[in-house]
Amino acid sequence: MRKVVLDTETTGLDPKKGHRIIEIAAIELEGRKVSKKHFHHYLDPEREVDEEAARVHGFTWDMLRGNFKFSDIAASFLAFIDGAEILAHNAPFDISFINSELQRMGLPPLENPVLDTLALARELNPGKKNGLDALCSRYEIDNSHRTLHGALLDTELLAEVYIAMTRGQESLLIDEEAPAIKPALNACALRPKIRVLLPDEHEMSEHEKQLEAIDKASRGTCLWKQMENAA
Repeated sequence: MRKVVLDTETTGLDPKKGHRIIEIAAIELEGRKVSKKHFHHYLDPEREVDEEAARVHGFTWDMLRGNFKFSDIAASFLAFIDGAEILAHNAPFDISFINSELQRMGLPPLENPVLDTLALARELNPGKKNGLDALCSRYEIDNSHRTLHGALLDTELLAEVYIAMTRGQESLLIDEEAPAIKPALNACALRPKIRVLLPDEHEMSEHEKQLEAIDKASRGTCLWKQMENAA
């Protein structure tokens, strides 16, 4: 399945409060490489940008006026991600904003499979910082040019982070063209035969006494005794 790395920037934190997308970007992966196929637009949110959000990404409504609205690019965006698995960092945030925009247009929500790379990072690095900057540092990915959040730059960095986080998984894939490797020796034939030592009468008697003591202490709930009686 195609994989598309996605990111958005918004006017605020909650689409239920009327916040909108101001930038959307997606990059397609080709196997284990970042492709040149990408989708990117700055958008007119048709409302003010919260000051706190503007400090994160650097955009105000005045800077975005006159750009396409989400409704103008929705069809091309849906075509770009059609049939692809979506990878996003804190995916519920991005998906909720996109679905809110689609709902505003009277369109159904996304049905693409989604992988939350933040959840994946937390699973791989429990107890550590797993923001994008922290992951870039951990996996030695240059993010020195990331002074502000930006959807296109963040998708490029996240694509590299995802490839680094999942490095080694490709070795689990089977090369159908590779010749089968036959073992030179039968490993089972090299194993020494196991000596089986059976208990003598005294040991069996002591074993039975131990079971009786356990059964008495547990008020008749000794599992071994129950199994013997059943047999």
